[in-house]
Amino acid sequence: MTAIVAHSRRERWWNSRAARRFMGHHLALIGIVMIALLTLACVLGPYLLPYDSLYIDLRARFAPPFTGHHYLGTDPLGRDLAARLFMAGRVSLLVGFSAMLLSTLIGTLVGVLAGYRGGWIGTTLMRTVDGFLSFPSIFLVLALAAALKPSPIMITVVIAATSWMEVARIVEAEVRSLREREFVQAGRMLGLSGTHIMFREILPNAMGPIIVAATLTVARAILMEAYISFLGYGIQPPLPSWGNMLNGAQQYLGTAPWLAIIPGAAITIAVTSFNFIGDGLRDALDVRGDHT
Repeated sequence: MTAIVAHSRRERWWNSRAARRFMGHHLALIGIVMIALLTLACVLGPYLLPYDSLYIDLRARFAPPFTGHHYLGTDPLGRDLAARLFMAGRVSLLVGFSAMLLSTLIGTLVGVLAGYRGGWIGTTLMRTVDGFLSFPSIFLVLALAAALKPSPIMITVVIAATSWMEVARIVEAEVRSLREREFVQAGRMLGLSGTHIMFREILPNAMGPIIVAATLTVARAILMEAYISFLGYGIQPPLPSWGNMLNGAQQYLGTAPWLAIIPGAAITIAVTSFNFIGDGLRDALDVRGDHT
């Protein structure tokens, strides 16, 4: 019990140090601000614009940005590009966050079980992970996307099914390093079950790497959704996503470049911001620089 209390005190001290380090990471803070603004724009933007994403104004086809009430211009059908961008952002961000949650859940369960149990269970699970990792993920994603009916749910499942392996390896390594620590031994001496030790004692102490991996997975999922939709296997019109907006803009690059620049900029901002946040979390949660 003393070991558990002492460990809890060290974790509270470490977490406060981690928070201060993260607040000192300027790029991570910029990333948080950008994601907050982008999410707020996607949630509230469609309600603040004079046109919705499906309204067609044939007289305003190919209107450039900042033309009249079309702040970001219009597409080949005369639809407001800002309204479509924000609606597409809802879809792309929702797919990104949902795929992250699903892949993190699967990877964490596999990693915790493999790392704590070890033996043939751990070996079998990690060889399964290695088997999935041996396939190039982009080809696996495209194969699954081409074989299944395209929809936001399907794209989320496909991306999660090809992203959980990295999380599993990270969690397995972390759990394997924690399972022989004093607070785990104390839990065993107290008669706690293996399930309790795995998910109530070890898992909370492995959350740092999991959070970092989850943050980076959001960026990867957004990029993957854009790639699949750009190739025509992902979100299908008229439901917009940043990826299929790029798909529809490629034939107008010479005459209406803003059709590609605007959704491309949104993807870049989102992916870069999540990567900045992930880098900041990784630096803040890295205890190798601490001295006790």
